[in-house]
Amino acid sequence: MNCATLSSTSRAESPLVSAFRQTLPIILGYVPVGFAYGVLAQKSGLSGMNTILMSLLVFAGSAQLIAVGLFAAKAAPLAIVATTFVVNLRHLLMSAALAPYLRGWSKSRLALFSYQMTDETFALHVGRFARGETGPGETFGINVIAQSAWVGGTVLGLAASTLITDIRPIGLDYALPAMFIALLLGQLKSRQHLAVAVVAGVLSTVLMLAGLDQSHVLAATIIAATIGLGVHAWTSRQSS
Repeated sequence: MNCATLSSTSRAESPLVSAFRQTLPIILGYVPVGFAYGVLAQKSGLSGMNTILMSLLVFAGSAQLIAVGLFAAKAAPLAIVATTFVVNLRHLLMSAALAPYLRGWSKSRLALFSYQMTDETFALHVGRFARGETGPGETFGINVIAQSAWVGGTVLGLAASTLITDIRPIGLDYALPAMFIALLLGQLKSRQHLAVAVVAGVLSTVLMLAGLDQSHVLAATIIAATIGLGVHAWTSRQSS
């Protein structure tokens, strides 16, 4: 099959099919992690209805897992709200990064989009929007499919919670890193991107072994991105 055939096939692909194809790595990560959340929520004493409602209304994987842990520890409601708020502050930066591409959208459409945005869908959208792919059909298709996978995993976890006493032997904790690796591969467009990714991974590991347990990923990301930006600016000057 030549490039022209591939191009025409891509153009003929419906927005929903395209959304599903792009969201597949997220689905493979969200279902097992949502499953783990459903099991943990049930074990912590959260009712089945509230567990599902949290996946429908909050839809924030790390914040939900943290909230369940705090709930199990009998933390005060204000402490749970404040903690999840701080955890999700990164959405301010993600929204700011995508805002220039969505200037023509109505406020109601922006509100719906922001409600369903997660780290993983952001990783997809930032690449799509940079290529000019801002169509609402495919965009919301990605968001809805991703949230459906998360809610589906939650329901499965609730159903199986009486049969599972410990999720660690199942290896569900690896689903999230595996999903991010799959999303990262789609973002590597040049050797510079690959180099930055490798530097960030190695540096994060070194910082963690050095004792920076809580912020090694954030620190490594900032340092590697800064190095990558500097190298890109230097190579651009050399070529001009």
